[in-house]
Amino acid sequence: MRYVFLCSLLCFAPLSFRMGKHLSFFLLLFSFISGGTLMKINGQKTWCIAKPSSDQATLLTNINYACSKVDCQIIQKGCPCFNPDNLINHASIAMNLYYQSMGRNVWNCDFKGSGLIVITDPSYGNCLYA
Repeated sequence: MRYVFLCSLLCFAPLSFRMGKHLSFFLLLFSFISGGTLMKINGQKTWCIAKPSSDQATLLTNINYACSKVDCQIIQKGCPCFNPDNLINHASIAMNLYYQSMGRNVWNCDFKGSGLIVITDPSYGNCLYA
């Protein structure tokens, strides 16, 4: 019911009000009203991965940041998600670990614009994304 009310407010507001900073305010308000987790799409689970266009320095920064907040042992040598041994793979796993542990909020997958929320499970082989 809360969602319908907010959508009604937004949909029937004057066009000039819906544009610009006021729209941002409503989207932020909607995020808080919905509990902050807007990424559950039709009941589907979501994951966070690194954008394929991310440069190596950004990927390394993301790994360092995420792994300073969550346990990234799974990407260590000999662990299920070590291979393929490359930055995009390790960054995707670290970023997803962080995203999942912080509540799957949009902002938990931003990583300065280098994160991508997906609805297809990126797990492979014995490497299971949380």
